Amino acid sequence: MSVSSPPSLEHESKVINESEPRKPIGLGSISERSAINPSPDSPWSYLKWYLTSKEGWLGDYDYLYLVTPNIWPLNRKYKHHKTPFYGLHDEVPILLTIILGLQHALCMVGSIVSPPLAIAGGAFYLDSATTQYLVSAAFITTGITTALQVMRVHLTKTPFFIGTGLLSVVGPTFDILPIAFNYTRMRYKDGTCPTASDGTPLPCPDAWGAILGSILCTVWIQVVMSFVPPKTLNRIFPKVVTGSLLLLVGIYLVGNGMQNWGGSSSCHGGEGFYALCPDTAAPRPLRWGHPKLIGLGFTVFVSIVLVEQFGSPLMKSSSVIIGLLVGCLVSGVAGYWSTSNIREAPAVTFLWVHTFKLSVDGALILPLLIMFVCEAVSCMPDILATAEISNVDIEGTEFNSRVQGGILCDGLGSLLSALGTGPPMVSQAGNNGVISLTGCASRRAGWCAAVFLVLMGIFGKFGAVFGSMPPSVLGGMQVFLYATIAVAGLRVLGLVRYTRRNRFILTVALGVGFIDIVQPDWFSQMLTYDGDSMALAGFEQGVNLIVETPFIAAAVVGVLLNLVLPQDASQMDDLIQDQAGHAMMEKQS
Repeated sequence: MSVSSPPSLEHESKVINESEPRKPIGLGSISERSAINPSPDSPWSYLKWYLTSKEGWLGDYDYLYLVTPNIWPLNRKYKHHKTPFYGLHDEVPILLTIILGLQHALCMVGSIVSPPLAIAGGAFYLDSATTQYLVSAAFITTGITTALQVMRVHLTKTPFFIGTGLLSVVGPTFDILPIAFNYTRMRYKDGTCPTASDGTPLPCPDAWGAILGSILCTVWIQVVMSFVPPKTLNRIFPKVVTGSLLLLVGIYLVGNGMQNWGGSSSCHGGEGFYALCPDTAAPRPLRWGHPKLIGLGFTVFVSIVLVEQFGSPLMKSSSVIIGLLVGCLVSGVAGYWSTSNIREAPAVTFLWVHTFKLSVDGALILPLLIMFVCEAVSCMPDILATAEISNVDIEGTEFNSRVQGGILCDGLGSLLSALGTGPPMVSQAGNNGVISLTGCASRRAGWCAAVFLVLMGIFGKFGAVFGSMPPSVLGGMQVFLYATIAVAGLRVLGLVRYTRRNRFILTVALGVGFIDIVQPDWFSQMLTYDGDSMALAGFEQGVNLIVETPFIAAAVVGVLLNLVLPQDASQMDDLIQDQAGHAMMEKQS
């Protein structure tokens, strides 16, 4: 296929001196795209060519491949198909940029909406309007932080950056959920969050304001850690620690997702207004765990599995949102939806439409400090995965710089999100499947995705749909998403060398974490301060919150054991290493 050479930008402005030779659009391979020597024309000539030519809009990408289902005989043409690869700075056709930008945004929808929905409905019992607003705020802050991560801004006169410069997507962290659930349970128990006469929890927005205010005070530890060399962080927080905390977070949250799958966490053993699920005012309220409610969640879960098996590349990378759409369709036809909240939702919204009274609770300081320390370390494997699939260096000075920029961007993103009333942020590797399937790691698609995410948040009706869906449909999606977190933990633990020392650390850390999961109130009678000292009361609540939050307790134990246990050798370790070497040799032969 012959194409015209695009005019080039001799002095294209690229952030942080990451300039690479411009690669023209429209040829199938990297070598071919590099073969044309661009002519030194003005930026306006290049822009005119890019916006008006067929090559600028379409290139020669096989768009049919993106929508062809994996069903014989339709998939026969693409059985051995190899998609062209677009690197970080390659010029991507405009249409493909828009399609893939939307694709990256859609594949993150489930991960973005799940934390605010769980916070609003499962922890603070907020009303529908506030719930819809939190979803919209999460989209807006996610889009802004993602744009900053993709851009990678150089801090002048320093070797430091903000952002990875990769097609990295930043989204709300799930690690805040165990802290939020345990914190509100404590506040409802001590009476600082309101309840009805029958004990039914009432909305407690002030508790969310306390978490936001405490985040603004504690997120700075992650900002400071971003300037610590990655090798030092890896030495203090090895994979045996980060893998175990990801595994525990996933397992803990699967339980919360299953609560929603059965009807809603508020109606599991509830009374009065919450005697039926999701509440007695719902169109078709049922008892928690009713087969019809379980079936609604299964429509989502099974749809995700079927899309993964038979879907086209675009469908596979959006399997979660497709499963959610199927669940919404089935539940809507069956009459489980109440559309009044969607009708009443504003067409356009933005940050600070709803605000919360900010405060700082001493009980939250230690748990949040530990959480942000864990966030700074746990994002490193995700940055590594994105760098590897983007075909850039995964070791050396440049990669360490990307890690530093990613950790700093996550910290500043959490700060921005808290100022915008949203949950804290963390880099995620959930969009790596889109990069792999489409062969596009260009930052242009990342910027386009950021724009789509902000627009999704601005249009209020979009958030209202997620805030109004039946909890059982949401639960089917959450169980799948939360299970992927546990699998990510297993993946990290699979990189651990299972020496006697590492097995011991893992056993103790997981043992402590599993105690909190299987018996969350085991520590409730250990520290019970009834005096008048607010300082001691806050300290007691903080310790309880740490001990009763699985991944925090495991992280503390794992880090301490890793620092104090001697690096002694064992003959058993040598035998295990020899067995692993023999197995690898047999596999290669």
